[in-house]
Amino acid sequence: MATSVPTTPDDTANLADVLPSCLVALGAADDAWLRSTGLEARIALRPARSAVVVLVDGLGANALSARAGHARFLAATKKRLRSGFPTTTAAALSTLTTGRSPGTHGVVGYSGWNPDTGTVMNLLSGWDDEVPAGWLQSPTLFTAAAGLGVDPVVVGPTRYRSSGMTANVLGGARYVAADSIPDRVDAAIAATATGRALVYLYVPELDSIGHKHGWQSDRWTASLELLDGELARLDARVAPDVGVLVTADHGVLDVPAEANIAMDPDLLVDVVGVAGDPRCRQLTVAPGTDVPALVDAWRVSVGKRAYVASRDEAVAAGWFGAVAEDVLPRIGDVLVVARGSWAFNDDRELDPRKDPKRMIGQHGALTDDEVGVPLRLAGAFANQT
Repeated sequence: MATSVPTTPDDTANLADVLPSCLVALGAADDAWLRSTGLEARIALRPARSAVVVLVDGLGANALSARAGHARFLAATKKRLRSGFPTTTAAALSTLTTGRSPGTHGVVGYSGWNPDTGTVMNLLSGWDDEVPAGWLQSPTLFTAAAGLGVDPVVVGPTRYRSSGMTANVLGGARYVAADSIPDRVDAAIAATATGRALVYLYVPELDSIGHKHGWQSDRWTASLELLDGELARLDARVAPDVGVLVTADHGVLDVPAEANIAMDPDLLVDVVGVAGDPRCRQLTVAPGTDVPALVDAWRVSVGKRAYVASRDEAVAAGWFGAVAEDVLPRIGDVLVVARGSWAFNDDRELDPRKDPKRMIGQHGALTDDEVGVPLRLAGAFANQT
């Protein structure tokens, strides 16, 4: 059953451009540095002494537009960036902090296949006990910033200070713990008071609420209102020579209960590893499996509810960006990427007498709701065409 899969553009600004663009704006990097590192800085920013990059986990550009009346500061402009693929935190944050695509930095999903151990690893929370040393293939730009005379600072909740993911994906930066959004804003203001700093401020609250209650819930909107007020305060309080850039790692959509599909066990017989999110399944199969036949079987089964691609098709379509040879086996042999608001769940080990627990807000796939993220420039970065 031949079919085409969508390609992803590589000629538009995305999360990989954020930190290189900031380093150029701070005068710490130039075109020669970009050429030597193979990085791109496609976000035009006015010069600044320091920069604050606010990463709002799970704030899609479309969701923001739909709630613009509750977020006047954030929605003041219609600029947006592309997240990478998959649209999931582990991959997207690694793209932001390294300036590389998932196919290059090696974090290819929420969870991923370890070809050395033959197991699926959690690439969001598994860095302390599952992910081997050296899994991240690219150095962080925080490490580069320090070498360029810029003080790299991460501001985030206390619970993430000592995590393995922080040590790897945010490696090279000084961590400042602050548990509330107002306290994190205060910490970012203090970190940029003097000197030349690149501050990364992480906001996980909206994503957590969205997963549990959905982005269309009153709780999500209330959290957005609080965040919007605090970011307006950040804009008003930073020194005039401090730039502020607000973006997100991915968007979100709400998945109705009836759109959660249990994957057909017959299509999983030859599958030895189920990785990724319910909206972006990566299936690793046993040696000798007829992958093209399995792809065709999945296409027949899901119809227009998902794009189904072999690894070769996904790589050729540019889904993961440029893919390094040693990263290739980490990607599933078969990818099932949801269209619309569908999600695909592995229910084989669930108790059939109990209703499975599902997330309402989900992400991971290629819809505009998930891929499009806002780009709000403020402080010294404001008013840039």
